[in-house]
Amino acid sequence: MKKPVARVGIGGPVGSGKTALLECLVPRLMSQGIEVAVVTNDLLTQEDADRLKRKGFLPSERIIGVETGSCPHTAIREDPTMNLLAVHDLEHLYPQLDLVFVESGGDNLASTFSYDLVDAYIFVIDVGAGDDIPRKNGPGFIQADLAVINKIDIAPYVGADLELIRKEASERRRGKAIAYTNCKTGEGLDQVVQFIEETVLFSNALRH
Repeated sequence: MKKPVARVGIGGPVGSGKTALLECLVPRLMSQGIEVAVVTNDLLTQEDADRLKRKGFLPSERIIGVETGSCPHTAIREDPTMNLLAVHDLEHLYPQLDLVFVESGGDNLASTFSYDLVDAYIFVIDVGAGDDIPRKNGPGFIQADLAVINKIDIAPYVGADLELIRKEASERRRGKAIAYTNCKTGEGLDQVVQFIEETVLFSNALRH
């Protein structure tokens, strides 16, 4: 019997650090023996996929770019057919896969994933966008299985109150998981890896 492949969505606004987060997470997971592949979403190009391939942390064949040709919401929520086909292609090519990341194209705070496409999704915002981001009640941030607040190191330089962000993010998320990360130093990344292992990989294995 073929083992199930877990699927994790990664969404968030342009520049929030989705790709940087992937660059950090994939080597950590693979160092623990977890086999990973990635599907990226762009409107009319495969720029994100090509950028990841150039980084060299995964064989290029394990990265598939999807050209959505429409609003990024559509390809990950209303009609995720193109992404599902890409995931299925990877599952067929690499039967040993444990996990496929589906990275959304850069979008706004309203972006959410269909659970027909993913088992769980991570929503990334960054401190540079301002300390009022949690108060905006964006569905992507509020509803995500894990919210990642990235670039915490720049708070002093952009006039953002990190403690206020922590307080209001916790209130708005009502106890749902939040990780505070700095992809340059690795701070907070262990928490994201733990979320993926415990909430997604372990749970996915139990369900199947």
